[in-house]
Amino acid sequence: MDRQNLLTRLQSAWHDLEQAYVGLSDSEMMRPGVTGDWSVRDILAHVTTWEQEALKHLPTILEGGKPPRYLATHGGINGFNRIMTKQKSRLTLEEVREDAEETHQRLIRYIESAPEKEFRTETRFRHRLRLDTYSHYPKHAEAIRKWRKQQDGNKE
Repeated sequence: MDRQNLLTRLQSAWHDLEQAYVGLSDSEMMRPGVTGDWSVRDILAHVTTWEQEALKHLPTILEGGKPPRYLATHGGINGFNRIMTKQKSRLTLEEVREDAEETHQRLIRYIESAPEKEFRTETRFRHRLRLDTYSHYPKHAEAIRKWRKQQDGNKE
């Protein structure tokens, strides 16, 4: 894989996530129950959090450092997710949308500026990027599609 292939893969997965919620009204975006208590809005905020984590920690990885472990700093990934979900619960839907778009564009620009050698093999950089982005988005896109099907079934 090279940078362009990775960007294509990432953008395809991002587009698929966006397509999972396209056409939903604002009230539908806010309705809990998509994944646990999360709404589509909460999922979008969550995905954005992980892109922000990538932007925060990928430079450390490039410098040969290791990002702090979530177990040590937040009681694990689930603890981190709970903390961030609570923090972002104060944001409006519009703020979440703007944050998602701005963060995603920053991530794309960052990937475009990273050394090409980081994309050619399974580096720590590419591993972290995959976990925080293009292997993460599909899980949530599928949950949204499943929830929408259930919602459509309840209308009949």
